[in-house]
Amino acid sequence: MAPELIAQDYHSHAHASPTGRVALTYEDRFLRRKVLTLEDGRRLLVDLPKTTSLDHGGVLLTEQGEIAIEAKSEPLLEVTGPDLHRLAWHIGNRHTPCQIERDRLLIQRDHVIRDMLARIGATVAEVEEPFTPEGGAYGHGRTHGHDHSHSHGPHDHEH
Repeated sequence: MAPELIAQDYHSHAHASPTGRVALTYEDRFLRRKVLTLEDGRRLLVDLPKTTSLDHGGVLLTEQGEIAIEAKSEPLLEVTGPDLHRLAWHIGNRHTPCQIERDRLLIQRDHVIRDMLARIGATVAEVEEPFTPEGGAYGHGRTHGHDHSHSHGPHDHEH
């Protein structure tokens, strides 16, 4: 079955009401060319110029409008403990994608990392939630350092 929509561009934030939605796991949000199925069943061919890390809240641009990207729930480890900064350092030292929140850290399930964290005093629990890790030196995860000025025709603006 041929895709009904084609997306050849991506923006990290929406400008209009979406004409469709797609929920993707962290790993699935890294793509260049792939057919995706939207929530309403329509098929979307994503054909980007280069492999891109799609952010939760970002949009794929089609001739019919914007397709909203949502982080899909996936199996994760919730990490808590009295010294969260130290735990975050150990996770980062192993180049593990990490979602950093005020009272907890979220990482993908990995039994080796789980055992290491437990040995250094972390409380680790299995959860299923959307995963939006911090971006880093390599640009994976949430991206913050990008230019928000771009053209929208007669209504150019900056965010």
